[in-house]
Amino acid sequence: MNSHERSAAPALNQTRVLVIGYGNPGRQDDGLGPAVAAEIDKLGWANLTVFDNYQLTIEDAADVAEHDVVWFVDAAKVGPSPFAVTDVAPAFVVDFTSHLVRPEVVLALSQQYYQKSPKAFLLGVRGFEFEFVEELTAAAADNMRLAVSMLTGRICNTHGPGPP
Repeated sequence: MNSHERSAAPALNQTRVLVIGYGNPGRQDDGLGPAVAAEIDKLGWANLTVFDNYQLTIEDAADVAEHDVVWFVDAAKVGPSPFAVTDVAPAFVVDFTSHLVRPEVVLALSQQYYQKSPKAFLLGVRGFEFEFVEELTAAAADNMRLAVSMLTGRICNTHGPGPP
């Protein structure tokens, strides 16, 4: 797993937040998840852990279990622009997608094997082109900036008043 971690031991009364950005940066806007993760990683806040990878894996359940709030970030081929946020609940879902393991499954594994069920969200950032190019389209880059701004605010609110 490709990871960028900035996590200290949890401070008293601080929520541990995990952001997992996934997708393929070599497929244009499919790289939105890792791009958002890279921007969030720059915050360097305590109790904030950031990972990026091409896809979710069952091993992600161990990391999920160590956090109170989890944000799964992926590109969305359809849906609202600039982004959509949905709650994610644990579920063993079996279907065929470009990402072999879905966020619901990662949460279900965390619950089953670690008895941990953090609050979780899926941030789907609207992408437009998915060709073999290592650059976001201009429209997707705009959506990414708006998604990062929203996510930064939500993470800050999770930590309570004052800087995290």
